[in-house]
Amino acid sequence: MKVLITGCNGQVGHCLVQQLSGKAQVLALDVSGLDITDKDQVMTKVVEFEPDFIINAAAHTAVDKAESEEALSNAINCDGPRYLAEAAHSVGAVILHISTDYVFEGNKKGQYNEDDVTNPQGVYGATKLSGELAVAQACARHIIIRTAWVFGEHGNNFVKTMLRLGKDRDELSIVSDQFGGPTFAGDIAAALIVIAKEIQAGNEEWGVYHFSGAPHVSWFEFSEVIFAQAYNQGVIDHKLKLNAISTEQYPTAAKRPENSKLDCRKIKDTFGIEPSNWQLAIKRIKEYQ
Repeated sequence: MKVLITGCNGQVGHCLVQQLSGKAQVLALDVSGLDITDKDQVMTKVVEFEPDFIINAAAHTAVDKAESEEALSNAINCDGPRYLAEAAHSVGAVILHISTDYVFEGNKKGQYNEDDVTNPQGVYGATKLSGELAVAQACARHIIIRTAWVFGEHGNNFVKTMLRLGKDRDELSIVSDQFGGPTFAGDIAAALIVIAKEIQAGNEEWGVYHFSGAPHVSWFEFSEVIFAQAYNQGVIDHKLKLNAISTEQYPTAAKRPENSKLDCRKIKDTFGIEPSNWQLAIKRIKEYQ
């Protein structure tokens, strides 16, 4: 298996490189090795390497900055994926592309499935949705994975932010009215590899799939688990007082979905992939420092 990975220094990209080491011929590229917003550069690199799979883990994920960096966000989240998909199509490769819960408005009661109407509320979500559509249009052999609340040992994420703040403070206020499924980056990488192997075996069910963690919780509930593990394992030497606050009490430049709960039954039924076990991943809290 020949795999080209973009965004190799991001949360998921880093895990992909680790998990595929010694198991596939991998070309792992960050922005210095491949600017996905450069159409000619993308085509040249893909034609030279001739991958079986392109896994696009590159994205402009600064949700609040995206509100004032729309052109940059669109270039990375829409144009780049389109160029990668066009290149994949030209060499007969499959493209696996990572998307987000932000493509939804976030006001549904219950879990979002793949066929629910999209209605992004900010630049980040809008550009990611445009990227989905561009990938699907440019390459029939595509899998799009929507995920949410990604965390891991590598890169920036909520868990690492909480640990950093928790070491210096006795009290924190956490939003309690936004709900979703925390998703371990290593599990996303593992899911993508399973899908690639399934496709190689002839299971070519192209389209959009949801993959995130279970059980669903609020950010406040997630932080409770993080700090309990951190204290129990000596990562933080004191117990924090956590205050539950509303979204209105924590204003941000970009609107966050109130409901980021993704229905992951389709990916389980098609590829046998279970939701991310974030509670198990959090037990390795010492690795997130």
